[in-house]
Amino acid sequence: MYEKIAPPTTGSVIRFENSQPIVPNNPIIPFIRGDGTGVDIWPATQKVIDAAVQAAYADRQIVWFKIYAGDEACEVYGTYQYLPQDTLAAIQEYGVAIKGPLTTPIGGGIRSLNVALRQINDLYACVRPCRYYAGTPSPHKTPEKLDVIVYRENTEDIYLGIEWRQGTAIAEQLIDLLNHKFIPETPEHGKKRIPLDAGIGIKPISKTGSQRLVRRAILHARRLPKAKQQVTLVHKGNIMKYTEGAFRDWGYELATTEFRADCVAERESWILSNQECQSDLSLEDNARQVEPGYDGLTPDKRQEVCQEVKAVLDAIWATHGNGQWRDKIMVNDRIADSIFQQIQTRPDEYSILATMNLNGDYLSDAAAAIVGGLGMGPGANIGDNCAIFEATHGTAPKHAGLDRINPGSLILSGAMMLEFLGWQEAADLIRKGSRRGDRQRSGDLRFSPLIGTPRGAAEMF
Repeated sequence: MYEKIAPPTTGSVIRFENSQPIVPNNPIIPFIRGDGTGVDIWPATQKVIDAAVQAAYADRQIVWFKIYAGDEACEVYGTYQYLPQDTLAAIQEYGVAIKGPLTTPIGGGIRSLNVALRQINDLYACVRPCRYYAGTPSPHKTPEKLDVIVYRENTEDIYLGIEWRQGTAIAEQLIDLLNHKFIPETPEHGKKRIPLDAGIGIKPISKTGSQRLVRRAILHARRLPKAKQQVTLVHKGNIMKYTEGAFRDWGYELATTEFRADCVAERESWILSNQECQSDLSLEDNARQVEPGYDGLTPDKRQEVCQEVKAVLDAIWATHGNGQWRDKIMVNDRIADSIFQQIQTRPDEYSILATMNLNGDYLSDAAAAIVGGLGMGPGANIGDNCAIFEATHGTAPKHAGLDRINPGSLILSGAMMLEFLGWQEAADLIRKGSRRGDRQRSGDLRFSPLIGTPRGAAEMF
């Protein structure tokens, strides 16, 4: 089955049922060492994960299976073989994998190995927790206030990579078709025209892709403490109404249908709260409190808001009224540019941020910067039948082999992997050990000296 790798002779395969992993006590987990500083951070990470599992359980052990991607794959499989078929087959067979940072290929036709792995395995949810570990240097005055999880849609948006270079025949044909047929036939676009010397890219946002991402975010919110049960839909729907605005609308639709018993939309909570404060409040007065500038709206718009108020009260007053909504998962939405400043000025107001691919790329890195940077930022890419956990930073090749790179990102990604497997006790040990290590070194967060040996890894716990 495999050309240049051999699976372990012991261990068992992880299966998936209903999008959830069924995990044996000795799962085989493929790992990709990674390029550049992968030579430093993966060995440290493996020791920590193994020590955590050993400390937490008497009868469990990960059986590691080395596979290849990036520059190391080219050394084994040949020039430009950045992502060999062996690697893809192993990930699909064993279901869960972990990887260090990978280089951006030069030549060979793959734009990004990370994006390729996500798209090939339909890993539609990029999950990036951003929380502060004491001792991590941060540019922010109060980084400990930020504790958010970014759920980034991973397979759509402009990252689908459908675009045409300026000046190519297809680009010119598309521009001509849009300018002379489709744009003029759409009244809302008026006299807009695409410049003749433009490159063209496609930004697909689907209902299916949006809702399966939001579904995972809501399911995650269910597991959080009550005070953190909130999902914020991040979008630029005020400008891109049919893509990013649709993402927001589809997110609310999912929350208020499939998860009706568990969720309340922010606007619904205002309506319910107004009625609770004044039981004889008229529909119009409730609408006036919900909608800014209500009295300046046209009669049709005012009637529309009143109908919204009535529909909410009729539908969910019995199940969500009289304060019951306060125990539900709050689903709200924020404009993308606004959320960037709010995670700095009001960070403790947010918990789970669900967004599209490009916004999520920006937002997860910005949030990581607040709590100390990508060196402490874990990440996971999760689908219905596969999951890959990864370091979120680059390869930093000039630091490779010098044992001076903080392996925190990959170690904490390992904790996420253990949590995904249902091995919560081992995951908790790693996070606890990270905090303990901070204090032992007087606020200077350096994992490497502590975990250079198996004994050192065990001492984290």
